[in-house]
Amino acid sequence: MLSSQIVLMSIIFTLTIILMLWRPFGINETIPTTIGALTVLVAGIVPWMDVLNIFDIIRGASLTILSTIMMSIVLESIGFFRWIALNIITRSKGSGIRLFVYTNLLCFFMTMFFNNDGSILITTPIIIHIVTLLKIKPHQKIPFLISGALIATAASAPIAVSNISNLIALKIVGLSLNSYINMMFVPSMIGILTIGLLLYLYFKKDLPKKIPSVPVKWDNTFSRYVQTHPLDVKQQTENNDWKLFKMSFAIVILTRASFFALSPFGVPLELIGMVGAFLLILLRWYKTKTGLSDIVKKTPWHVLLFAFNMYVLVYGLKNVGLNDYLVSNLKPLIMDSPFNATMIMGLLLTILSNLFNNLPAVMIGTLSITEMGLDPHLVQIAYLASVIGSDIGALLTPVGTLATLIWMYILKKHSINISWGKYLRVTFLIIPIGLIVSLISLYFWTTWLLK
Repeated sequence: MLSSQIVLMSIIFTLTIILMLWRPFGINETIPTTIGALTVLVAGIVPWMDVLNIFDIIRGASLTILSTIMMSIVLESIGFFRWIALNIITRSKGSGIRLFVYTNLLCFFMTMFFNNDGSILITTPIIIHIVTLLKIKPHQKIPFLISGALIATAASAPIAVSNISNLIALKIVGLSLNSYINMMFVPSMIGILTIGLLLYLYFKKDLPKKIPSVPVKWDNTFSRYVQTHPLDVKQQTENNDWKLFKMSFAIVILTRASFFALSPFGVPLELIGMVGAFLLILLRWYKTKTGLSDIVKKTPWHVLLFAFNMYVLVYGLKNVGLNDYLVSNLKPLIMDSPFNATMIMGLLLTILSNLFNNLPAVMIGTLSITEMGLDPHLVQIAYLASVIGSDIGALLTPVGTLATLIWMYILKKHSINISWGKYLRVTFLIIPIGLIVSLISLYFWTTWLLK
């Protein structure tokens, strides 16, 4: 009976992941995962009594991510991101290198303040508009686009609230948000800085030395940036509601800070996030009388169902013995060695993420870690190494993260051809170094913290 369930579960999981990544006819990734999850439940591989438990695990993380997406929709609607793009161009002062640095910083901070998928959705069109406006040659656009995508996705590692899989796993291992950032921020930032430096060295010869230093403004009619007369520079920003900008950004900062300030007192992250989103929506309504229609239409409400479906599938793999296999083979290797735990779990999650995406991979890894009977601190180190593998190591291939797949879809939509070959030539040189640096930094940093 168990062997037949293993075969059935393997087929269901494989087909679901293939359809989720392939998305034939442009179907939403929630459709194949829903079919897969329902099949697993009907087949009895995951008991129906586990449904409420699974929903409870993913509910908080999903609502937290949805709240940050709502906030990004509000900021986009008031022109905040367009204003940032204009500033990137003007502050680059005709330097291609400055433009490269500023676009990477934009991608990093968008992920830190919102989340990795939202960052990709916001920053990729901005970068495309910028490089198109400045008439940068096709081969010179690639450094900005690839670097931006890699930095935006890797930036979800330093703080758990920027990635739904990180948040879900955080609850499973019982690690607080502040403990996470205390142990993870420094080593993951070392890894991200390493990747950023390597990207610059790799693309240095392709970066334009000089770019046109031109004033631009946003044209609502054509939804793009257009060049203006040099004397119109002041006119570009005079229509912005600076008070609204400042108040909106203050709410975002306050909400982000409240995650770390209030969670130790037991205040749920999702409650903090939803209150922040409500205040931002209310402020916009008060200042502009804009209603909720764009929030309702643009917010990906299916995230909650998608996360639930993926967790059902992972529970199915667990119930047919995958976790038992991983536990029995990995526990002897890592139970007495923080270094082994760091390197093995980081590399394992890198492999699993690039085989079938990082969301199920980090769930499988986390469930396996919690069943090994390890020392609590070793559990946390192994989990953090898993996050590095699923957030940074997963960047080796476009399959590794949904954010990267979204990025490739946006490029195709704008008729920009960056093939898998071009992507892999960059990532296979840079990501392994960034991954190893991050993992070694995690080991030494957590060892130092214990002293």
